[in-house]
Amino acid sequence: MQTLSIPWRKSSYSTNGGQSCVEAASAIGEILIRDTKDNGCGPVLRFTPCAFAAFTTRLRQGAAQ
Repeated sequence: MQTLSIPWRKSSYSTNGGQSCVEAASAIGEILIRDTKDNGCGPVLRFTPCAFAAFTTRLRQGAAQ
């Protein structure tokens, strides 16, 4: 069985030289988020595109307060 490699992208909002970084990737029907400092061995949050849009909207609303 072949394992697919998912290209991860570091957030443009990441700071502190990698200490507060997140990475995102797209898979079929999912948006994946993980902590950069876990070197790919930690947990991965999985969102549907609709749920991710709602999540990021709520984050922006919280940042505006």
